[in-house]
Amino acid sequence: MSGTGKSTALVELARRGHHVVDADSPEWSVEIPSPGPSAMEHVWREAAMTTLLAEHDNCSLFVAGCASNQGRFYNCFDAVVLLSAPVDVMLQRIAIRLTNQFGKTTEERRRILADLEAVEPLLRATSTIEIVTTIPVTEVADALETVAREAQPRPAWGSATDQPELGRACRANEP
Repeated sequence: MSGTGKSTALVELARRGHHVVDADSPEWSVEIPSPGPSAMEHVWREAAMTTLLAEHDNCSLFVAGCASNQGRFYNCFDAVVLLSAPVDVMLQRIAIRLTNQFGKTTEERRRILADLEAVEPLLRATSTIEIVTTIPVTEVADALETVAREAQPRPAWGSATDQPELGRACRANEP
């Protein structure tokens, strides 16, 4: 979710020498027309993500982002971590951050709150572990490194239709 510290955690993990990918960036995702209540749907570029996951070496790869088709890739991850924070912390972070303008308008804040209500429970249900990011970023990164070290390969889901459906509710929470 927006404001939980995904980007900050990725910066710290990269500083520690890990390979990191912000899957919400245009290189890895795209907005497409949606038949649902939202005019657009945020999806990962499947070819790019498939190549990334097939070609990365045995080092830890940390991927952050939220897209309606992310469940298709869950069998490629050893762990799926939900970073969360209380809503007041999220909104405060969004208000003061300089690296991302999303969430500065009243409409975008409404979207964040709606996503928090609709999407976060789906993310929580499909995650391996949750890390509440009210702790210092160094501790968040320590926890993520522990998850990566201790992760056991997740069972294959079979087909994409077997994936827990995040559906169109999981819109881009950061352009």
